Amino acid sequence: MYVGALTLDLLLGDVRSLKQKRSVIRPIVAELQRKYSVSVAETGNHDLYRRCEIGIAVVASTAAHCTALMNSCERLVADRPEVELLSARQRLFNDEE
Repeated sequence: MYVGALTLDLLLGDVRSLKQKRSVIRPIVAELQRKYSVSVAETGNHDLYRRCEIGIAVVASTAAHCTALMNSCERLVADRPEVELLSARQRLFNDEE
């Protein structure tokens, strides 16, 4: 069993309030959950309305599948026109560590 952790640091486009931030982030989180069956949460920069950190957790039977899922999630977010992906950090854990 492999567990992958993906952290995405985002810069939001034309957002002027925390309410607008939620309206941009919620659909992204919902699409990631629906399309890839991963666990997703906003994990940082809660008080900044133009920045967001999203954490994604993936569980798979092989390291290759886990990495492929994290890469797919990263591409989905990077392709969204309303956000700019500033950085992405991946970590992979297995049950033998």
